Amino acid sequence: MRLLVFQHIECEHPGSLRRFLADDGIHWDAVNLDQGEPVPDLTGYDALWVMGGPMDVWDVDDHPWLIPEKAAIRTWVCDLKKPFLGLCLGHQLLADALGGTCGPLRPPEIGILDVELTAAGRNDPIFAGLPAQQKCLQWHSVQVARPPDGATVLAGSRDCRVQAMRFGARAWSMQYHVELEPDTITNWAAVPAYYDALMASAGPDGFETMKSASEASMADFTASAGKLYRNFMTQAGR
Repeated sequence: MRLLVFQHIECEHPGSLRRFLADDGIHWDAVNLDQGEPVPDLTGYDALWVMGGPMDVWDVDDHPWLIPEKAAIRTWVCDLKKPFLGLCLGHQLLADALGGTCGPLRPPEIGILDVELTAAGRNDPIFAGLPAQQKCLQWHSVQVARPPDGATVLAGSRDCRVQAMRFGARAWSMQYHVELEPDTITNWAAVPAYYDALMASAGPDGFETMKSASEASMADFTASAGKLYRNFMTQAGR
């Protein structure tokens, strides 16, 4: 398998999922769109992952590469119909690229918070073996306000209805993060936009509170990431 990964900021890479890729000997290519790297020929790849980032789906004036990225996502999901996984911004980009809408989330979700699977999510193969309710890292102030026509909502939270969705048979996305590593919170808090959002949402103790909560749940995060990875790869192989 050849995996293509769209990245939008250096610190938001596949995280803990990289260890599973390495264990399986899977080659993956990262395209750093924010650094001006172009979208490559898609036909040589078997799966596409789209990661998070500090920009919003509508920031096309400041980040014009969002336009060809959305076009590539449409081509991948609708024409090539190959396996897709989007996380955070990648979740929002999937919705936007396929005709859904995204908008501000007030208040933002920032912290280690609960996400609950819908009835459809509990029966979706991407979540096989995962608990119906789990704690996840949230760090977003934008939500999928309306999923694309034909999408199935797989998870939600108290403040954000569309936490996960599936489009067609092989495209999945999650608003929350499953790819945490021990240094994720520290690395992301070094990004000014992320740090400012954290302080505005959680106050001066927000960083330490989030870091402590993530450390307490790290074993669960890693186990959940492993199950999600294996489920995705099982479906990708079909």
